[in-house]
Amino acid sequence: MIPYNPPIDDMSFLLNDLGMLPQVSSLPGYEEADAELVDALLNEAGKLSSEVLAPLNKSGDEQGATFENGVVRTADGFADAYQTYVEGGWNGLTCNTKYGGQQMPSLIGTAVLEMFTSANMAWSLCPILTVGAIESLEVYGSEELKKTYLPKLISGEWPGTMNLTEPHAGSDLAELRCRAVPEGDHYRIHGQKIFISYGEHDMTDNIIHMVLARLPDAPEGTRGISLFLVPKMLVEEDESLGQRNDLRCASVEHKLGIHASPTCVMAFGDNEGAVGYLVGEKNEGLKAMFTMMNMARFNVGLQGVSIAERAYQQARDFAKERVQGRVDGGGSDKVSIINHPDVRRMLMSIKAQTEAMRALAYDTAVQFDISKRHPDEAARAGAQARLDLLTPIVKAWSTDLGVELSSTAVQVHGGMGFIEETGISQHYRDSRIAPIYEGTNGIQARDLVGRKVLRDQGKTAKSYIAEMREIATAAAGLEAPCAEIGSNLARAIDALAETTDWLIENGGKTPALAFAGATAYLELFGNVAGGAMMTRAANAASAALEVGDGNQDFYQTKLATARFYAEHVLPKCEGLAASIIKGADSFLSLPEDAF
Repeated sequence: MIPYNPPIDDMSFLLNDLGMLPQVSSLPGYEEADAELVDALLNEAGKLSSEVLAPLNKSGDEQGATFENGVVRTADGFADAYQTYVEGGWNGLTCNTKYGGQQMPSLIGTAVLEMFTSANMAWSLCPILTVGAIESLEVYGSEELKKTYLPKLISGEWPGTMNLTEPHAGSDLAELRCRAVPEGDHYRIHGQKIFISYGEHDMTDNIIHMVLARLPDAPEGTRGISLFLVPKMLVEEDESLGQRNDLRCASVEHKLGIHASPTCVMAFGDNEGAVGYLVGEKNEGLKAMFTMMNMARFNVGLQGVSIAERAYQQARDFAKERVQGRVDGGGSDKVSIINHPDVRRMLMSIKAQTEAMRALAYDTAVQFDISKRHPDEAARAGAQARLDLLTPIVKAWSTDLGVELSSTAVQVHGGMGFIEETGISQHYRDSRIAPIYEGTNGIQARDLVGRKVLRDQGKTAKSYIAEMREIATAAAGLEAPCAEIGSNLARAIDALAETTDWLIENGGKTPALAFAGATAYLELFGNVAGGAMMTRAANAASAALEVGDGNQDFYQTKLATARFYAEHVLPKCEGLAASIIKGADSFLSLPEDAF
């Protein structure tokens, strides 16, 4: 077994030293989320992750999900692990107490989900999708639907799925053809959906599908899409399970990674039509689905953090154990490869950027909690705007880095990294899906520039940039290395501010120029936002070292990690800014035949 040790020390640092937990525990409804309870929750989630889920990761990858005679079977141990998860109440951790949840802050749910995903990414996809279905149903569902389905979804007894994509309709949902025909108090669903994670499996006796489809009189394009709840098994009036609905898994995809997660082609309505129930208003399904999708996008971003952390731990342990070569100019004895400067550079690159991603994701979760619970309407609106801005960044920046950093972890292993036996290649393979699903990272970049920056003329982005400047200024007033870290952050912020102004000035006049640089702009924004979080961390670590509180070795390491980020990641920002402002014509001007 390849071990996984949850990074609870770093999580606790963010929650306590950076003050994230007090920010949310002071909100109405979250008063019980005190430091003692949260510490207990993190430790219990850590045990489930390391002792139950992590041992199934490699074996699940090797065995995969199987499909035979219409039946999907998950890898050995997956169903038992899921029941353990359900019995522990983990699925309802952040859900409404009205329907059986525990109503903990999303911040705490984020930390717990990070551990589950690091331990076993393929397994964790099932509860991730359920959380999104719960959110969508709670906001848009009728009281009757909530009463029937929310308690089971929140307990995890019935998991949820998200059915958007069709063979001819991927990112462009305007081409969606799945039909919904009215019949009494329900609808009959006909059509096919592809790439449906956990669309069919043997871990539960019912699955709740959230399906986008068109009504007979629906307008064309995205304005004519409605959302339907379509259960695998019909539910009787006494809430017992009845007959199977008219839906089936037609096939399971063979994939590069996440082998243990069944990715299904789902057929609805081969016969009389699958019974479905309208969620929200007619022809407004996209709005309801986006509630689910935005949650899923954030959680996919968290996958980038999780897979990078798991890959880092394995690469670090390998580097300490693998004896190879001699340190230049350092005697005749062979050494473990962690003593080689380039290996140290690679490990520190993974460590620093993973910690930056984690900090930004957790800070974004704080904004989600504030947007839902703060008593002041203006504070809720401000947090929602910040959340909208950061969601595509967390999704795309973190998942791009998840691929890059897991690749670096393979490199640390050298030739052994290319051999499946070591297990490190699985993290690289698993990571590769995250920049693609729940909206490709190119779509996230376009969303950031078009909807989150240009639409409000940069108001939200500039407000965030101003806050990051305050962090840099605070660091500049401290002793080394915080002062130098703050100086590097200030220069990176200047690059981001200049680029943001350029996008606002030119984006309206020439959209192609703005969108040509969108991916680089998202990377730039992520690097700077991550740098601001690492600078906050450095300031907090420096203060703790000054008073001599807590784990001094941890704080020293945190300070060194922040310094590495400032010296090795933030300098890239000026180059990214230049490529955005001046680099579009080199590929936009070429005729199609030149490619």
